[in-house]
Amino acid sequence: MAVTGIGGLFFRSTDPEARAAWYREHLGIEAGQAGVWQQQAGPTVFAPFPSESDYFSEKQSFMLNLRVTDLDALAAELTAAGVPVERRPEWDTTDYGRFARIHDPEGLPIELWEPPT
Repeated sequence: MAVTGIGGLFFRSTDPEARAAWYREHLGIEAGQAGVWQQQAGPTVFAPFPSESDYFSEKQSFMLNLRVTDLDALAAELTAAGVPVERRPEWDTTDYGRFARIHDPEGLPIELWEPPT
């Protein structure tokens, strides 16, 4: 196959400029139509979920999962900036690494993932 990775993520927004600014400010992602985000190489999970899954809200057709290097530091920064961060003890003890959840300004669930080292 000639596919080498995900080339973009495009989604509708009621206020694209404000939403892109939120991603730049809080997550350091060069978001927006003129932005190109240079990512670090690493694993990407591409997994359809059953329609009845409760892993994320049934109101959303997808959830964004972002790889991070220091989940605790990022969670502290987000909390200090007024972004609610959901943490659960069971998310800190998985075989896949550690997780936390936030939502963007329009309610899109974002899973923050620190892979195991």
